[in-house]
Amino acid sequence: MSLRSTDHQWGFVAKFFHWLMALGIIGIGTVGLLMTDMSPSMSKINIYALHKSAGLTILALFLLRLLWRLIDRRPIDEPAPRWQQFAAHATHGVLYVLIAAVPLSGWLFNSLHGYPLQWFKQFTVPALAEKSDALAPLAHAAHEYLFWLLILVMVVHAGAALKHHVFDKDNVLRRMLPFTKVRRASTTSQGDPS
Repeated sequence: MSLRSTDHQWGFVAKFFHWLMALGIIGIGTVGLLMTDMSPSMSKINIYALHKSAGLTILALFLLRLLWRLIDRRPIDEPAPRWQQFAAHATHGVLYVLIAAVPLSGWLFNSLHGYPLQWFKQFTVPALAEKSDALAPLAHAAHEYLFWLLILVMVVHAGAALKHHVFDKDNVLRRMLPFTKVRRASTTSQGDPS
């Protein structure tokens, strides 16, 4: 498997970022949902710190992914109706915005609460805003609603890829799966699943 993408398949680096970020978002989201119900303790503080550090890591990975996307070629869209190709590209755009917005809203929420934000206790990240008890609840609500919107768009994205794989039997999903070769002759499809 090539490090770089080809006209027909995503390369190793693009696949690595895609799957690592998908697993990271699901993992950090699960932790985020569970930690809010914990009773106050040192364990809860440590889990919150881990959640915040992981969120900063996902944001950094996203920026690296964007940089890679700028220098890596993009596989040619699979043949598909124009509306499906438009929907695929629009979904990817929304995914990218949400992948950045969720950790940024968490960072803003933390800043508005006036808490120091450290990355795995290695260094402190600057605050995005001054402490504000009035705005902190709004940032918290934005963080939560943006997360649920991200999950919804991820489900639509995965569902579309599975539809192409199971029903259309094309390469849309195959070309993003690790260690999978694409079929040379494919039928209608939506576009890239990254």
